[in-house]
Amino acid sequence: MSLPKNQETDRLFRSILALGSVEECYQYFEDLCTVREIQSFAQRLAVAERLSQGCSYQQTIRETGASSATISRVNRCLEYGAGGYPLVLGRLHDDKED
Repeated sequence: MSLPKNQETDRLFRSILALGSVEECYQYFEDLCTVREIQSFAQRLAVAERLSQGCSYQQTIRETGASSATISRVNRCLEYGAGGYPLVLGRLHDDKED
């Protein structure tokens, strides 16, 4: 299932790209999302990082607290998704090296 490509979704993504700092992200996302939604996004990213590093499901559960269903979903996205996780993880890795 693909995201809807329309003006509203484009505007949402442009609004995120307009943010200039982590602090601005905190401000915007606090208004935009619930705390639980942000925690879920952060947990999925952590799961993607662990799986990309070769961690097992059990180790990933221990380290992130994610359910096996969440881990399975993220793994499916890593293997068959649109490529968003590898793109972002690569850029985050590059930022660490700078």
